[in-house]
This record gives sequence, C-alpha cells and structure tokens, in this order.
Amino acid sequence: MCDREYGNGNDIVNGNGIGNGNGLGNGIGKCNGNGNGLDNIIANGHGIGNGNGLGSIVGIGHGIGNGNGLGNSHGIANGHSNGNGYVNGSGKVNGATVGKMRPMDSKVLREQGHLMVDFIADYYKNLEDSPQDFPVLSKVQPGYLRDMLPDSAPEHPEPLNELLDDVSKKIIPGITHWQSPSYFAYYAASTSVAGFLGEMLNAGLSVVGFTWLTSPAATELEVIVLDWLAKLLQLPDHFLSTGNGGGVVQGTGCEAVLVVVLAARHKMLKTNGKASLSRLVVYATDQTHSSFGKACLIAGIHEENIRLLKTDSSTNYAMPPKSLEEAISSDLAKGFIPFFICATVGTTSSAAVDPLVPLGEIAKSYGIWMHVDAAYAGNSCICPEFRKHIDGIENADSFNINAHKWLFANQTCSPLWVKDRYSLIDALKTDPEYLEYKVSKREEVINFKDWQISLSRRFRSLKLWMVLRLYGAENLRNFIRDHVNLAKHFEDYVIQDPHFEVVTIRYFSLVCFRLAPVDGDEEKCNKQNRELLAAVNSTGKIFISHTALSGKFILRFAVGAPLTEEKHVNEAWKIIQNHASKIIHNGNY
Repeated sequence: MCDREYGNGNDIVNGNGIGNGNGLGNGIGKCNGNGNGLDNIIANGHGIGNGNGLGSIVGIGHGIGNGNGLGNSHGIANGHSNGNGYVNGSGKVNGATVGKMRPMDSKVLREQGHLMVDFIADYYKNLEDSPQDFPVLSKVQPGYLRDMLPDSAPEHPEPLNELLDDVSKKIIPGITHWQSPSYFAYYAASTSVAGFLGEMLNAGLSVVGFTWLTSPAATELEVIVLDWLAKLLQLPDHFLSTGNGGGVVQGTGCEAVLVVVLAARHKMLKTNGKASLSRLVVYATDQTHSSFGKACLIAGIHEENIRLLKTDSSTNYAMPPKSLEEAISSDLAKGFIPFFICATVGTTSSAAVDPLVPLGEIAKSYGIWMHVDAAYAGNSCICPEFRKHIDGIENADSFNINAHKWLFANQTCSPLWVKDRYSLIDALKTDPEYLEYKVSKREEVINFKDWQISLSRRFRSLKLWMVLRLYGAENLRNFIRDHVNLAKHFEDYVIQDPHFEVVTIRYFSLVCFRLAPVDGDEEKCNKQNRELLAAVNSTGKIFISHTALSGKFILRFAVGAPLTEEKHVNEAWKIIQNHASKIIHNGNY
C-alpha cells in the first residue's frame, strides 16, 4: 500500500489507484495513470461521473479516459476531483438530483461488488508479496482508532472509494493478520475461495431458515451436507439424519457445547425433578476449553459442581479414565447426580486427545451424557490415518467440529451431531402461534430453530457445501496432511537444537516447545521463554502464542493458515532461533 499521490497533466502516478488530472488515487493494488486530465473513466463497462468535473469515480481493471492518455489500473481505483457526487444512494451528481436510496440496487451491487472483490484479492496477494507491510501481530495501541475517525456518523452518503481508503489506512493497521502465511498462533481461522464465495452467496441471498417453511432449501441442504461430512468422518449411523440423530450447523463450538449441556440437563431434570438442579455434576479436565465452564454456568450448574480433573504429562495431558471413575463414584456416594462428561480431541493448549473408548464405557455404564469436543482436530479425521483419534465415538451422545478452523469454511461454521435429535428439541423447542404452519409430511420436516439458542439462523451449510464440492474430499485431506507435515518439519528443527525441547507429543499440526531449562531451574526457564515470545512477536514477521502446562510456560507453533508453505516455517524457525541466541549470548540463559 502507498499514500495518496496526485497526477497532474502527463505525470505518471505509481501507487494504489488511478491518478487522473488532479484526482487522487487510493486503495490496495498497483496502478499507473497517464493523461492530461480525464473527465470520465469507464471501468469494466461501468463509468460513474459525467460532465466537466469528476464526482466520485470507481474503476476496476482498465479505465479509458477522455483526455490525452490511457489509465490502467490493477486493484482498486478511486478518483476525486471538483464534482460533488455520491456513489451510493441519494444525493447529487454534477448538480442533478438522484432518486431516493435503494439499499439493494443490482447495478450498484455489481459495480461496488467488483471493487470489494478486487480489494480483498489484493489484500491476500499483498500478504504474500509484501509481508513487510503487514505485521502479523498488530502494533497499534489501545484506543488508536478513536483519534482517526469522526465522533459521529456522516449525515450524507460517502463514496465507497473513500471508505476503502480508510480501511487501507486506518483499519488494516489495527488487524492481526490471521490469514498471513506467517500466522502460527492459537488455531487458525481457515479461509478459502470456496468459503468466501459461499459467504458471499449467503449474504447476497440473505435467507433466514429457522423453520423449514422459511427456506426449505436451507433446511434440506443442511441435513444433506451434515450427512456427507458425517460419512467422511466415518461417524456411527445413529449420527445420521436417517435415524433418530442428525447434524446441525452451530455458529461456534461454544454454542455447540451449550446446547448439548442444556439438552442433557433437561433430560436429567425430567427424570429427577427440577429441584435436583443443585445436585447436577459435570466432568471435564483442566485442559478443557473455557467455553465448557461458561456453558455450565449459563445452564444453571453450580460452579462448585463443575469437576475439572487434573492432567499431567503422564497421560500427555489427556483425561485419566481412572480419575473420572473415582470422581463419579465419590459424587454418587455424596448424593450428587453425575450427568455430563465433556471429552476433547485436540485440546486448545496442547492438542491432547482424551481416550474416548474407556471414557465412553464409563459414561455408558453410569447413564451419563458424553460430548466430544473436537473443534480443531476433528477436521483431520476425514483422513484415514487420523480417524483413530475418535475411535470410541460410538458411545458419545454428541460430537462437534469447527469447520472454520481446519476445513476452510470461513468463520463461523461449527457442525454438531447428536445421537438423539429429540433430546435437543425437547430442551429448546418453542411454539409461538406466529411460527405455526401446515405442510405435508410434517413428521419428516426439521425446524432447526429447535436445535439452537437463537431463532434466526444463517444459511451456513451453503458455504460448507461449496467447500466440499469445489475442492473435493481428497484435496481437503491432502491440505490437512500438508499442514501436519509442515508442523513435523518445525518439530524436527526443535529436536535438532540442543537449546530447545518439544514438551508434548505432537498429534496434529501443533508443536508445543520451549527453550529447555538449565540445571532444572524452571523459574528462570519460564522467564526466558516469556522473553523469547515477546521478542519474536515484536518483530511483526511471525506470530506465535503460548500456554501453561504443569506450571511451565510453553510456546505454541500451530500450522493452519491457508497460505503457509515450507519457506514460511523455515523463516519462522530462523527468527525464533536468532532471538533465542541473543538471550543465550546475553547471559540470560
């Protein structure tokens, strides 16, 4: 990106946008403009602005000017001159009154939609070609944007080109670039062209499918696509729509775990009476995602009844079945009612895998609902070699993954499957008169409003359908395999350096590592790793995150961004190693 530049006469403007006459060129991309002052620009067949001065000019691709030159643009081209025009809605263009605003005008959508696609495409291109202009971890200070934007909303329309100029100069500097090929923090929020196109189509159609009637295709496609994905994951038949179970797309894993906690609670209270709520007990580990605790609190489970079992390196931070059974037996002896177990495949801290086979047997023997949260790692189970990590899923009552984490479905898309759909419906169903309708084969109709918290729902299955169709299962498997191989490549670097150590077993594409302690001094080791994390992230060249395991400060290197290649992993290791060498050389190690 570059700053505004002015084009006068025959000057050539090199920057972002088209420089025409005394117009400004702004945006993301590269362009050249030549001319002796252009009055009109035609871009991709769409020209805006007529007369003896330009109002607001929008141009994509190649623009032809009426002056003595030709303007060529690649990216987003914006022009301002001495007109008084608006691109959007009502207002005046060169003194002529425009009709009242039409929020969804097909002509405006076509013109500005092209602009927006080019803007986003250039963003991704620049992430690869000009990484120095995009610090992976944003370097702005809290409150930075308040001083850059007006105190109140504009009274009159403003041109899209001005808005995108503000995005380039004010918004993007405040973004942490999750899609950067050098993003290795947390778990990726994976994107793809297919996912983006699905989101675009979803937004364009803007249907609300809370009942079958409100959009039959939205309901029926969701049923079909969730069955497709269940088969790719080799889930048991009882999770398919052909039985009593089925799948539903929640927004996030947090929503998924909340609805199944509510379903399990409802089922238990029907058996034991509403007064038994204070005796209900749930089980997870100290590695379970924090959303589980929040879901329990929302569901009215007493905080002291949330059992978080301790884990350690002896089980690679997975749930110990023996500890679970002991906790359940102890609670039963005290008059509590165990009703929910949350197992995890791919924990947030270290991608630990809870042993589903013994946990499922325990749950089944006590009549306890078992949910399997596989938000990150579950996606990899479409690959036969990783499917073993959900062996035992047949004894689970519910299972979820986040397709936006590692299946390139873009935010947000969290498929959830349940063994018994009626457990969800009984807990969440509402029947207001204004949602009643008659339809043939009523018993076959699904109303997804009764499978989730909110009433309104987006057509999320559309993008998942597009991802599966436009890429195909084998391409998706291979992309996941590539990420796992890149993580192994990084792990090999760590193993070969005597100053570092790998802390836990790597199952998927997350490597947990650290500068190794010297003479067993864990306190000093933690301090040095904190220093290393801060130094590495301050470069802006890569972004990694951390966790704590058994009181140890651990660095996390997670591969998952769609643009990441081996060269990015190699560069990341060089940066980490260089800063580690400085710490060692300075005597801090």
